[in-house]
Amino acid sequence: MTIHPTSSDTTPDTAPDTTPPPRALLIVDVQPTFCEEGELPVSGGNDTAFRIADHLRDHREDYVAIITSQDWHIDPAEHFSDTPDFVDTWPPHGLAGSPNAQLHPAVAAALGEHGADIAVKKGQHAAAYSAFDGTDDDGVALTSLLARLAVTDLDVCGIAESHCVRASAEDALRLGLGVRLLTELTVPVTPESGAAARAAIVTAGGVLL
Repeated sequence: MTIHPTSSDTTPDTAPDTTPPPRALLIVDVQPTFCEEGELPVSGGNDTAFRIADHLRDHREDYVAIITSQDWHIDPAEHFSDTPDFVDTWPPHGLAGSPNAQLHPAVAAALGEHGADIAVKKGQHAAAYSAFDGTDDDGVALTSLLARLAVTDLDVCGIAESHCVRASAEDALRLGLGVRLLTELTVPVTPESGAAARAAIVTAGGVLL
């Protein structure tokens, strides 16, 4: 006798989970201090800020959170020098409370009155390249702020790709977060340092978009 299975005897095919991961956008140090008229200018900084602003307007709803980081130096000790080597020491920049330490006006306008969902400042009293060295106004570290929102993935952009963007992406990867570098929304100090940053991020497990 042949037994035909009833609907209760069959196991339906499980559809693949197409739900996107909880992804945030991390905008690293897009401040006038790092743009063409700033104290530590990166060529192409202003254009990068405008492109990030456009991305915010077009894609804000794609993210569970928008995060900004800012250099916010009060007394960063040997990070500043009158004779900088541009490796470990630098001219004064990102001075806390100064106009050039604020978010770039284009990015601030794109964020609107609401602003970023998470805003961290870093480097108050020591060198700090990674956004993960930063805290919000309540002193809460970025790692904890992301955990509160169950963020598992980051799109990373900002200035400069070769320095603070790279450090932030590498820290995120070390923490087990998925990282996509938005290559059209970042700019390095030099093409060579940018290529090195991209190679390091890919080697660490990141993705270039």
